[in-house]
Amino acid sequence: MKIAMLARNADLYSHQRLVEAAVARGHQIDVLNTLRVTMNITSHRPEAYYQGEKLGKYDAVIPRIGASITFYGLAVLRQFEMMNVWSLNESVAIGRSRDKLRSLQILAKKGLGLPVTAFAHDPKQTDEVIKMVGGAPVVIKLLEGTQGIGVVLGETEKSARSVVEAFRSANVNILVQEFIKEANATDIRCFVIGNKVVAAMQRKGAEGDFRSNLHRGGSAEAIKITPEERSTAVRAARAMGLNVAGVDMLRSNHGPVIMEVNSSPGIEGIEKACGKDIATKIIQFIEENAVSGKTKTKGNG
Repeated sequence: MKIAMLARNADLYSHQRLVEAAVARGHQIDVLNTLRVTMNITSHRPEAYYQGEKLGKYDAVIPRIGASITFYGLAVLRQFEMMNVWSLNESVAIGRSRDKLRSLQILAKKGLGLPVTAFAHDPKQTDEVIKMVGGAPVVIKLLEGTQGIGVVLGETEKSARSVVEAFRSANVNILVQEFIKEANATDIRCFVIGNKVVAAMQRKGAEGDFRSNLHRGGSAEAIKITPEERSTAVRAARAMGLNVAGVDMLRSNHGPVIMEVNSSPGIEGIEKACGKDIATKIIQFIEENAVSGKTKTKGNG
């Protein structure tokens, strides 16, 4: 097969491992800097160019689109889809997962466990949304934040109000969520491929940090998950329409609650924690499922 990977940094562990796995299984894989792909929108036959040269036919595309370039990255991915290139994760599904508010609404509609979450626009409703999620302590999140950036713990009503008002004065959108104290600064990352959890790890935050992101200095180890957690992770990925996803959840007193569904989950942490070859499993999934022109979402929002 001929595979394209949309990624700005070919040297990242995840991208190197995917290239290694694809080559080891006899495929050609080209890493294309997403921002250097240009598109011919007006042509009767959709075309994409890379550094001035027209791109040939690919059998599949692996989108590894950073959150900071979501808008342009999804436009490039849609162009590949218009060219009948099968995508590991489709543009519509990635768009759903990148919109924190929308993804939570979709998960809630499917009946999946979530922390109590409030969203409002009027600064006068600050006290109302804090009470709505059960009062302090509360977690305050930027809708556009990633890797733990823009996530703040409001430990008291006063501090929570100050944080909310500060974010609002900067004209940014935020969510306010209940603080799951019993999770004890740990979460679970389930790596889903297709309809299966292929690996799971427990991440623990750095000393004194309630966030468990590895990018923030947290640690990780393999963990055995419950059937309910496994089912929750698979259902969450399916609700987003993602073939490959990192589903982050907390263990609460009332069962697993989903924090986020990541459409470009890193491979390094899960491979090292679990000792599994995740990259090869992804390439095998592409081999089994890549069919030209085959899409699930058909461009529906």
